[in-house]
Amino acid sequence: MSSRFPGLSSIRLKGLALFLLALVVPAASASAADEPDLIFRRSTVFKWMSPNDKLATYGLDDPEVEGVACHFTVPEKGGFKGWLGLAEEVSDISLACRQIGPIKFKASKMEQGDDMFRQRRSLFFKKMQIVRGCDAKRNVLVYMVYSDRLIEGSPKNSTSTVPIMPWGPADANVQKCGEFFTQ
Repeated sequence: MSSRFPGLSSIRLKGLALFLLALVVPAASASAADEPDLIFRRSTVFKWMSPNDKLATYGLDDPEVEGVACHFTVPEKGGFKGWLGLAEEVSDISLACRQIGPIKFKASKMEQGDDMFRQRRSLFFKKMQIVRGCDAKRNVLVYMVYSDRLIEGSPKNSTSTVPIMPWGPADANVQKCGEFFTQ
């Protein structure tokens, strides 16, 4: 193989193949149901020859707790690196979660701090996570968003709470989150 590509060893070619595979596989494995809904984008920094930097607001339903929706806003890098998906996104993410209907737990038991949603924020090393927990004393669901890196974490985070309340007169039996979370 090195005779066809002078100066490239088989190790470098294998590394290049793995790199290209890493670009293709995440895009192919993501399904539409796993993706949050884009609500709107707003440009924040104008770029002459490439896409602008933006703030994007997304909405998603909690897959394990019916009746709860979260909205988060993330910065999206513009420029050529952002357009190609090579820019590392910053960790400034805001979060708001609300009760949007009667709350019903789909899982019989969940762990405190379980992932509700994960998304890559850079090509290899950074991901954003929304995790959920339960404040059993106050019967409140607690959601936290943060980003982490393979090498070093990020202290930037945001928290939102959802008190579990009756949803109309037909919802007399309010579930207690403490019954569905292991401590």
